[in-house]
Amino acid sequence: MSITLHRFALSGHAHRVELLLSLLGLKANLVDVDLRQGAQKQSDFLKMNAFGQVPVLEDGDDVIADSNAILVYLARKYGGEQWLPSDPLKAAQVERWLSVAAGQIASGPARARLITVFGARYNAEETIANSHALLKVVEAQLQDREWLVGSAPTISDCASYTYIAHAPEGNVSLDGYPAVRAWLRRIESLPGFVPMQATAVGLRA
Repeated sequence: MSITLHRFALSGHAHRVELLLSLLGLKANLVDVDLRQGAQKQSDFLKMNAFGQVPVLEDGDDVIADSNAILVYLARKYGGEQWLPSDPLKAAQVERWLSVAAGQIASGPARARLITVFGARYNAEETIANSHALLKVVEAQLQDREWLVGSAPTISDCASYTYIAHAPEGNVSLDGYPAVRAWLRRIESLPGFVPMQATAVGLRA
């Protein structure tokens, strides 16, 4: 059964799905959606995701929209216990970090990068401050552990990785967060890791 990922190469939301696909050893057809030309608002795409957002995953006849929902789907169908544990406590801990990815990460490092990469009109000072507030929590979480949840990588790590790794593109320095930087390196060392395209902006200019 073929898998197709509709993505935008500079979208961290799309990359987190591409990352998990690769870590699971799943081959996928990558279809680039031209967001700048409004391809995500065309009727054929809106049939797959009425919100007009990437990513969208097609797995045979199944169509799943929303990056975190796709991570859950892939982990449940292909990933086994490691990526999304069935234990209630560990499952809740994973879900907590998916919520962080959709909340504090989205309004922090992801938004900071939107300002520099795409010219989004957000308050840069406030967004950078939100990013550092988030990073302090993640740094504390990783003080005595290698992964966000449990003793092995889960979809929590996939959901959180990309925008934190690319935070310097949004003028958010990672210099003060050694545990976070070590965690990023651990993810990047996993067999099957694929990076997201970097952009020479912000602190990476």
